[in-house]
Amino acid sequence: MTGIFYDLNSYGHEQVSFFHDKETGLKAIIGVHSTVLGPSLGGCRMWKYNDDQEALRDVLRLSRGMTYKASLAGLNLGGGKAVIIGDSRQDKSDEMLKVFGRAVDSLGGRYITAEDVGMTVRDIDTIRTVTHHAVGGSNEGGSGDPSVMTAFGVFQGMKAALKQSGMGESLEGLRVAIQGVGNVGYHLASYLSAAGANLVITDIYPNQVEKVVQEFGADIVSPDQIYSTNCDIFAPCALGAILNARTIPQLKCKIVAGSSNNQLETEKDGFDLFNRGIIYAPDYAINAGGLINVGAELDGYNSKEVMDKVSKIYNTINKVLERSKKENIPPHQAADALAEQRLEEARKTRKATSKTELRSEYLTKLNKAMTANN
Repeated sequence: MTGIFYDLNSYGHEQVSFFHDKETGLKAIIGVHSTVLGPSLGGCRMWKYNDDQEALRDVLRLSRGMTYKASLAGLNLGGGKAVIIGDSRQDKSDEMLKVFGRAVDSLGGRYITAEDVGMTVRDIDTIRTVTHHAVGGSNEGGSGDPSVMTAFGVFQGMKAALKQSGMGESLEGLRVAIQGVGNVGYHLASYLSAAGANLVITDIYPNQVEKVVQEFGADIVSPDQIYSTNCDIFAPCALGAILNARTIPQLKCKIVAGSSNNQLETEKDGFDLFNRGIIYAPDYAINAGGLINVGAELDGYNSKEVMDKVSKIYNTINKVLERSKKENIPPHQAADALAEQRLEEARKTRKATSKTELRSEYLTKLNKAMTANN
């Protein structure tokens, strides 16, 4: 069985909405995976997908990942994501962004958007002119570019993975291969360079490679060579599904720890890493820094508090890898179990609260009826 409704059922989404505007060329999909813990929050990605089905699969995978990310990070937020189909360097316009913002607004706060691949802080500022349901802008109350905090969280998670591997916590002299040196990859390179790591990088955009080489003295390899590069840590910081049957056999690293979402192409790939003895820091567990950063806007942004919360990603990765060792299961399964435990507790609480509210409403109506009869 295949098709859109099969996909929705298998991923467990509450709502998926499609938006099209002929005038601006907007083609967007918003996925609300879960609001059990709170309103769904996740970035909007603008990408030139091969077809609409590929875009749908991406939004379904990404929004589900956001549910687990928020749960494991201890946030009172649900999981959501949006994609705009198109080339962000050619097709984007302010009018298109405003139409997208109105689409977000039409969901009444069930989905809160933010920056992702192909989007900028300025884009969020534009979206915020037509809806309050957007975070990560630079205007009043905005937290700005979340990539710095995402990179900081990945850096903390790397140290936890190193400790779990028995290599200590120091990155001094270690070789780290970074796939993708855009916003997050660049800031991660900065943290790693300051910690004394030796960098190997790749990216499809030469100007981004040049910047990291000039500032941090990184070595360069081609995109296809990054998988087989001899290194201690491989850090995927580009698009997802890059850990698969083709790439995993090429890996010559001890640890995989990076910022990109949905790094495993299939469930089996997590087992393959585990069986090869490669420690995997699950993507949504280690890259939650950006979500923590923008989510803080909802309660009044405080940079010190955010930094403290993001630094606790170290503890999260420790907990995940300890459970993985204890139960002899791959880290991605350990992370899922921890996230699902909190979600299930929230569902039970919500169910009990709903029953109490229904009973209270019934008794109120009953009392009114009895009073009227008397």
